[in-house]
Amino acid sequence: MVPRLVLAVLAYSALPMAAGAQQSDSAAVASVIERFHTALASGDSAATLALLAPDVTVLESGGLETLEEYRSHHLPGDIQFARAVPRSRAPIKVTLAGDVAWATSTGVTQGEFRGRAVNSSSAELMVLTRTGRTWLIRAIHWSSRARR
Repeated sequence: MVPRLVLAVLAYSALPMAAGAQQSDSAAVASVIERFHTALASGDSAATLALLAPDVTVLESGGLETLEEYRSHHLPGDIQFARAVPRSRAPIKVTLAGDVAWATSTGVTQGEFRGRAVNSSSAELMVLTRTGRTWLIRAIHWSSRARR
C-alpha cells in the first residue's frame, strides 16, 4: 500500500506539468486560429483549407457548409472580405478538454467592401481536435451585427 503522503506529493508534482501542457496546447490552438485568419487575409486558400479538418462544418450567414461547400461558396468571398476590411480582435479564449478545444473571440471590423461601408461587431467560435500533435479546425461559427 502506498502511503497517502506519497500519493499527494506525486499528484502535486504533476500539477505544474499539466498546467504547462495546457498552456502549450492553448497556445497551439490559438496559433492555428491566427494562421487561419492570416491565410484568409493574405489570400492563401491552400493554407486556409489545410487548417480545416475534412469533416469541418462552417456556420456562416445563416447557412451550414461542408468543406467542399465552403471551398466553392464562401471561401473566395471570405478571402476578398478579409483582404479588404481590417479587423481587430479581442484575445482568443481557449478551453481544453483532452484532445478537443473550443476557442471564442470577438472583434470589430471597419472599412469598405464592394463600395459599402462596414462597421460591425463579430463573434467567432471554433472547435478544434488534436490528432497526434496536430490541431485541426472541426467547426467554425461566425456571427456579426452592425455597430451603432
